[in-house]
Amino acid sequence: MGLLDKLSSWMGGGGKVVTVLVLGLDNSGKTTMLRTLTTTEQEGQRQGPGASSVPTVGQRQENFQSGGVSFRAWDVSGAARLRSLWERHYRHCDAVIFVVDSADHLRLVVARSELELMLSHPDMSGRRLPLLVLANKSDAPHALSAPHVASALGLERITDKPWHVCASSALSGEGLGDGVSWLARQLREKH
Repeated sequence: MGLLDKLSSWMGGGGKVVTVLVLGLDNSGKTTMLRTLTTTEQEGQRQGPGASSVPTVGQRQENFQSGGVSFRAWDVSGAARLRSLWERHYRHCDAVIFVVDSADHLRLVVARSELELMLSHPDMSGRRLPLLVLANKSDAPHALSAPHVASALGLERITDKPWHVCASSALSGEGLGDGVSWLARQLREKH
């Protein structure tokens, strides 16, 4: 736990524990994003920008705090053959972070399809779960802007969930704080 997180905990922050699913296609930056948000237990400090990540095979849990909320984040593989694991977590989640590679225009179609499948699942539809879409790799050449990513994913059609799209870079951490702060506010208001 980092110094800021410890201070937040001592001052009464971080009391609410929520489960958030971190989903998206493989290579979108989910694991790198979580590593940027979390601290390493061995070093006791935040990993530096550019820290490489090994792709998640299956699923793994990470914990981090933001805005008075303790997040239990499930990073679930985005590989096509493993996406069926996603639905195991739907019933017990409080929110979803959906990570897309905003520079990979062709795979946005696949990301949209997977997002629609997830949102229409019986354990997800009709629930007012906050949805944070991180338009990752926004610093890459030819990356789409956050509004263009929202349009490509059809987010304007989602009416039963609060959603927010945020341009971000998992490597530098740019945009992650804004997105997670929005999510923390939504979760504090919900509970």
